[in-house]
Amino acid sequence: MEQKLGPSPRLAPLPIDHRPDLKESFERSVKNLGFVPNSMLIMQRKPRLVKAYGELSAAVWDPSGEVDRGFKRLVSHVASRAAGCRYCMAHTAGGALHLGVEEQKLAAVWEFRTSPLFTEAERTALDFALAAASVPNGVTDEMFQEMRRHWSEGQIVEIVAVIALFGFLNRWNDTLGTPLEDEPMRVGEKFLAPHGWTAGKHQPPQER
Repeated sequence: MEQKLGPSPRLAPLPIDHRPDLKESFERSVKNLGFVPNSMLIMQRKPRLVKAYGELSAAVWDPSGEVDRGFKRLVSHVASRAAGCRYCMAHTAGGALHLGVEEQKLAAVWEFRTSPLFTEAERTALDFALAAASVPNGVTDEMFQEMRRHWSEGQIVEIVAVIALFGFLNRWNDTLGTPLEDEPMRVGEKFLAPHGWTAGKHQPPQER
């Protein structure tokens, strides 16, 4: 019986040992995600970019920050949905679970305006993320004042940093069609597919 191969990525992820000098950056990803994402394995064609991204990412996800990291993953998920990046949607959903967000809350993220699982402060921040990740940017002065009602200036900076980081990642992965890894693929199929998500061009190359 003839076997068909899945789609080929626009740029193939390079082997994890392709650049030994990036070992520390990759180990940090394993610690945070449980694996090295294909986005970084593609990016290692430019090692300085991997290191710069790693430093920015470490600052955004700093455990000593004022905003819960699990909630930051929900912010990044909503921002990625606004941008239309299916790779990042699956990654951020998996990241939310990894950081302790309950499955029920993740499943309800697209009803955050009405779900009792979200506080008023969280609803405000997720609405803000939708507007900030849209093109053109939809944040109004009124929305910003509403953010000030619930979040400190330091917390707002952290939330905007998450959205801005994913502005980069959404463009990177959507443009390159980065193939999804096994874990985020499973999360996407379980939690996002019921809302119309598919892997699309991010389907991993495989025999099927």
